Amino acid sequence: MSATVLFDVPGPRGRRRQRIGSAIGLLFVLALVGLALWRLGINGQLEPARWAILFDTRTNVPQRLLGALVDTLEVAAVGMVAATVLGAFLAVGRLSDHAWVRVPVAAIIEFFRAVPLLVLILFCFLFLPRVGISTSAFGALALGLTLYNMAVLAEIIRAGILSIDRGQSESGYAIGLRKWQVMTFILVPQAVRRMLPVLIAQLVVLLKDSSLGFIVGYLELLRTARSLVETLNFQFGPIYTFQLYVAAGLIYIVVNLLLSLLARILERRSRRDTKAAATGKAELPADVQMGGGGGV
Repeated sequence: MSATVLFDVPGPRGRRRQRIGSAIGLLFVLALVGLALWRLGINGQLEPARWAILFDTRTNVPQRLLGALVDTLEVAAVGMVAATVLGAFLAVGRLSDHAWVRVPVAAIIEFFRAVPLLVLILFCFLFLPRVGISTSAFGALALGLTLYNMAVLAEIIRAGILSIDRGQSESGYAIGLRKWQVMTFILVPQAVRRMLPVLIAQLVVLLKDSSLGFIVGYLELLRTARSLVETLNFQFGPIYTFQLYVAAGLIYIVVNLLLSLLARILERRSRRDTKAAATGKAELPADVQMGGGGGV
């Protein structure tokens, strides 16, 4: 017998009301979409000639968007890798038994979680050169993304470590492992695997936050779309603005959907491997198989 925790299982009338409500909601959404398409059609935004510019290589628009996508993925990849590695180290440091390690690490995490990402990017771009550390727009954006997201990922990984059964670490100590070995080889890999959906979700946020690079002049996808809008508006008037911003938005959506799909694939594979390991046949010692005591 199974029972839900948050609500009772609806009966026939409840299911019928749910289907009716779902149908009404779907019709309402379709009506809104139809109204939006109708208004866009009246304004001429759906004319094929306006969308053709996104695929016309003579205008240099597809090349610019593709190059901007590559630049966006580059800075996001650097931020993802650096933030994940540093976040893992900070998570382990915050769980240290030594106060002289735990307290400073906790202060670092809380500080960078509290500071807005835009402020971090501007700080890296404007202040670091004044103290003799030269940085480009790419470096300032990547560093800002790393500092902010490493603090968030540190808390995610720490929560994953704390969620693991204490017997895992006790088993490691029982066979003579030191704490850093238990963390490195037992707890952190399991925590990352357990928190993988949340980690991927935060990396999706990091990718979207890369659009803040416009503030330091980094030509990521959104900044490039805006630059194309300004250029084409100067030449032809505001007839391609909607198309260019929609194209940039769709590119972001596709990349984020691919990251989410990757997260689901990795999670499914991880569950399958764990289930296979748990259901695998364990071979007994020879003396036990033969009926031996295997005792004292």
